[in-house]
Amino acid sequence: MRSRRGVAWPLPEWRDAQDRVAVHAVRHGAAHSAEIARRLARAGVSVEDVRGVAHLAGIPVLAKDDLPALQAADPPFGGMLGVPLVSLRRVFRSPGPINDPQGDREDFWGMAPAVRAAGLGADDVVLNTFSYHLTPGGLMLDGGLRAAGCTVIPGGVGNTAAQIETACAAGATGYTGTPQFLLTLLERARDQGRELRFARAVVTGAPLPPPLRTRLQNEFGVDVYQAYGTADAGMLGYECEAKDGWHVPRHTVIELLAPGNDRPATAGEAGQVVVTSPNEVYPLVRFGTGDLSAWNLEQCRCGRSSPRLTGFLGRVGEGVKVKGMFVHPRELAAALGPEPSVGCYQAVVTEGDGGQDVLTVRVEAAPGCTLDAASVDRLGARIREAVKVRAGVEVVVAGTIPDDGPALVDARG
Repeated sequence: MRSRRGVAWPLPEWRDAQDRVAVHAVRHGAAHSAEIARRLARAGVSVEDVRGVAHLAGIPVLAKDDLPALQAADPPFGGMLGVPLVSLRRVFRSPGPINDPQGDREDFWGMAPAVRAAGLGADDVVLNTFSYHLTPGGLMLDGGLRAAGCTVIPGGVGNTAAQIETACAAGATGYTGTPQFLLTLLERARDQGRELRFARAVVTGAPLPPPLRTRLQNEFGVDVYQAYGTADAGMLGYECEAKDGWHVPRHTVIELLAPGNDRPATAGEAGQVVVTSPNEVYPLVRFGTGDLSAWNLEQCRCGRSSPRLTGFLGRVGEGVKVKGMFVHPRELAAALGPEPSVGCYQAVVTEGDGGQDVLTVRVEAAPGCTLDAASVDRLGARIREAVKVRAGVEVVVAGTIPDDGPALVDARG
């Protein structure tokens, strides 16, 4: 549906469509998800009580940070799966740890609109640099690219030289991945006297500061578009050619709730992204992603009728996104807690050269113990295995880390 010039957003038609999605999601979820049925019963809410988005307010929010315990008590999906397990195409293991299902249909996570909005299609060969191993990021973008008609190079994570070689040989015209790795590839190729011909890119999983977007465009000629989604809920927002916020999908209800009291955030106020979706495989009702954003209800120049999210404004949960992967304090505890040579530790995320995320874990030796180079290498390997991100390990003197300090600090910007 195209916009009507001069009409304030969201349109009545949009609100009516969202009300229908909310009703369908609650009825489908109550019938097919044991978790949703239990939550409705505890809140004393029947499916007949929900007649639109406003009536979702009586249902408690399920926080993403609660999924690991929920799934551990009722493996593998905590009673949230809406279909038989054997009907799934794949099962993933995301940091948390959280198990994620993929249903047996094309573009399961609904990423194709973000790809098409970026101008990528049947004439494009696209290098996809998200991980295809255990975590779903690679196949989330892969599904959207294939649905849009693109030819995909499944680059995955790392192995920069091989990715450059393959992209050059195939004449890749597009890129998907984090914006920081895009810059790394472009700079590395230039240092080698080679030219990557990326004309357009869809980036997600990490911030895109305006100076980085400008540099990618002006220095390397790459037109960069942001997308936003999660493994649980699929695509939740994408940029159009106006690049003035993230359009939200029509088939999903997104609420922005003020942290602390879960009241609806007003226009421009930061609120947690809370998702209600009638996904037949993994139905969600008031699922709290932990991400903060705000509404932009002004008419978009592109003509699309959907309201927009203003972008990523932080987190309300414990998880911190590093190089496109969530890192959780509990994963650090699992890696370092059993180590008798470690007295205490603190992980710090900073911004390095070119906007790259840098994860450093500061460690104090336990009394009577010494942390030599071999110990540091071993701890680094344990951390990487636990959080799926390479971390530097820095040994500091006793008393450096505050006794009441958080285990994970985000010191970026």
